[in-house]
Amino acid sequence: MKHVLKIFSLLVAISGLWIGLLQASIIPRSHTWLLPIYFIVSLGCYGLLMVGVGLMGFPTCPQEALLLQQDIAEAKYFLKQRGVDVDSE
Repeated sequence: MKHVLKIFSLLVAISGLWIGLLQASIIPRSHTWLLPIYFIVSLGCYGLLMVGVGLMGFPTCPQEALLLQQDIAEAKYFLKQRGVDVDSE
């Protein structure tokens, strides 16, 4: 629930800032109307950046890789016993 309140308060603050800029005419009105679109595009770029950084720093798991290779070998042996050709590449 606290996370929802943080998001809601952030949205209220951003909306208040946007409405204030519309009323004060500090920034030209043609630019002010585009601020929500800029915000959404910026948020999307930030999200893509975070996904990219997360993928670049993805931890390797050598123990899990060995277990996976063992499972693959067991599956190949099981299928080979049943007459399935799994080694054709």
